[in-house]
Amino acid sequence: MTDTPRSQGIKSIRLSAQPRDLMAETARPGAWAARVVTLFPEAFPGVLGHSLTGTALKDGLWSLDVTDLRAFGEGRHRKVDDTPAGGGAGLVLRPDVVAAALEAAPAPGPMIYLSPRGRPFDQAMARDLASGPGVTLLCGRFEGVDQRVLDHFEMAEVSLGDFVLTGGEIAAQAVLDATVRLLPGVLGNQASTEEESFSDGLLEHPQYTRPAEWRGRAIPEVLTSGDHGRVARWRREQAEALTRTRRPDLWARRARDE
Repeated sequence: MTDTPRSQGIKSIRLSAQPRDLMAETARPGAWAARVVTLFPEAFPGVLGHSLTGTALKDGLWSLDVTDLRAFGEGRHRKVDDTPAGGGAGLVLRPDVVAAALEAAPAPGPMIYLSPRGRPFDQAMARDLASGPGVTLLCGRFEGVDQRVLDHFEMAEVSLGDFVLTGGEIAAQAVLDATVRLLPGVLGNQASTEEESFSDGLLEHPQYTRPAEWRGRAIPEVLTSGDHGRVARWRREQAEALTRTRRPDLWARRARDE
């Protein structure tokens, strides 16, 4: 299900060694705080600066700090990586560089490293993050991050799915989008989060709107009947049927939980 945009809010970014709060001017005291450590700070806020998340950012319902990892690199060329111990292809982000960036401005909440070997991100995790004070997201590149820095900071590893991206920036934006929209005041209609996919362990039922008939296809009669009880039952049946067919894993998990 997609959210209906209310307006747009975009903040510019300046590259600096220190993390900069993009909403320092308007962030409310105690607002949910996100911090991203990345080699590409110019990628943020990106899509997060638009639609509902952008409006909430502009209104100070959450704050976004972006730390440029390159600024903590070693030597004249700001080197942030080195060859893998034991040999092999690619490069690995150095623990001393990553640690310096993480320690520059500690943020509230858990530290998460976006990694294809991590725990799959899901709606339950988004709700858990939204209920806390914030999160720090480390965006990996190359062959990944030295394991010692992950162990030292007890970072959780989180994955978007069974595929590999060139870096963690897209994953970080997805995690933040899914989480921020659950914060109080971000959605115009909070009931939207109660009816959408995964909120009750089910995929969402089909949606329809005007015109009543389009290219020979009519809106199901039950949705125009005015009988709210019938509508609720139909939506529930559709959600269950879709989940059984498309996501048998979710259906099996739901059966176990019940």
